[in-house]
Amino acid sequence: MTDPVTRDYNDRCLSGDDKLLHVMAEARRRFPRMFDLSCGDRLLPRPFFIDEARMRDCAADLIGLFDLLVGLPARLFDGDLGRYCEALGISRRRAALIQRVPGPPDLYGRADLYHDGDSFKLLEFNIDSALGGTDRAEISRLLLETDAFRAFAEEHRLGYVHTGERVAQALRRAAEPVTGGADPVVAFVEEDGGLPKYLHLARSFQEMLGRLGLEVLLTEVSQVRSDGGRLFVDGRKIDVVLRYFTDEDIVAVPDGEKRVEPIFRAHEDGTAVLWTNMRSGQVFNKGCLALLSDARTREALSPEEKALLDRILPWTRIVSTGRTEAGGETVDLLDYCRAHREELILKPHTGYGGDGIIAGWEVSDREWREALAEGVRRDYTVQRRVVPRHEPVVDPETRAVEDWVAAWDAFITPDGYAGSHIRARRTGGGAVINMGAGGAARTTGIFLTPRSLIRP
Repeated sequence: MTDPVTRDYNDRCLSGDDKLLHVMAEARRRFPRMFDLSCGDRLLPRPFFIDEARMRDCAADLIGLFDLLVGLPARLFDGDLGRYCEALGISRRRAALIQRVPGPPDLYGRADLYHDGDSFKLLEFNIDSALGGTDRAEISRLLLETDAFRAFAEEHRLGYVHTGERVAQALRRAAEPVTGGADPVVAFVEEDGGLPKYLHLARSFQEMLGRLGLEVLLTEVSQVRSDGGRLFVDGRKIDVVLRYFTDEDIVAVPDGEKRVEPIFRAHEDGTAVLWTNMRSGQVFNKGCLALLSDARTREALSPEEKALLDRILPWTRIVSTGRTEAGGETVDLLDYCRAHREELILKPHTGYGGDGIIAGWEVSDREWREALAEGVRRDYTVQRRVVPRHEPVVDPETRAVEDWVAAWDAFITPDGYAGSHIRARRTGGGAVINMGAGGAARTTGIFLTPRSLIRP
């Protein structure tokens, strides 16, 4: 069901309010240069709206889910992180890296969600510092600089959370032991050779944090130098390493550990901060969600924790030979998956941008059987399909109402909910909604509506 704010927005666009109909193009004229290069030609014509209480309740569930994920080694493996990593298919070399810097994972991540018409359901939880989309709240900020949308927002009492502001706040706080409270110099550090592919996005992030008062240097692992225990990039002393390299990136090269060791030592010595720490690799793995969803894990959870999982997490399992619970019965997992192809989707434990995902409803029975067999060998999870609700959008050129489907997200920082943005495509496209998937996806900002506008 379409919410009242969306209905009013679309009705005005259809009834002759041309300024509101073309407001995204008007906002784009205010985009900073790098931000425009990053997404200016991939904009939806309107923002999306969601009840603020509903979004904040979802964020609270995500923080609770994060705590459950962090506690899995203790609950299921007697605190043995090595056994936990082995269960998730994490190699010993990667496991050693994850444990290289002590301390729990930092609370920072982006949950990718579908709204099924009743509530949000979690597709994946990217708990890591290498996150995209943190600059997309600039869309909402700049929409409010247009007369047409500002008037609409004031009438409906709309608000939003700026993700970049929350990230800047988290970086300042993380750097306090090094800077004493002064603004830190931040190094955005990619894997060696990885920066060119994402340079347009990295520069937009750099531009945004610069507007918020933080200097960000874009660099790669081997360009970070150590001198006298301090870290430098191009002669500039840095206080925070914002980690855009992963444990997988490090083990992809023979001397990867040697290249990042100066960063680890500086973090341990307190002369710089690695944010986030490598423990993110402990929970940035889709297999973690399968462990949580498994019936054997649920036996160790409280009634409140089970209710949390039931609200937000679809049925998810590690692909393996063996038996599991499904539909209230104990079944052979592979037999069940083969029989319910159109209800299921396969996902690799790690990776970005939808790489390796296979939707059962998009392939033949033979292709699905082969994919399941490969999934057993290569650390895959299988998850119950979530069908997203349709989102009506008025095309500014044709004035036709088109149905889109959207991947919502929710960013989380140590201060809680940190904003959202939308990636969407027209109905009838592929299973993965991704900005890099063939150029069909579009993006927009999200505004929060008071509960009174949703439920009078």
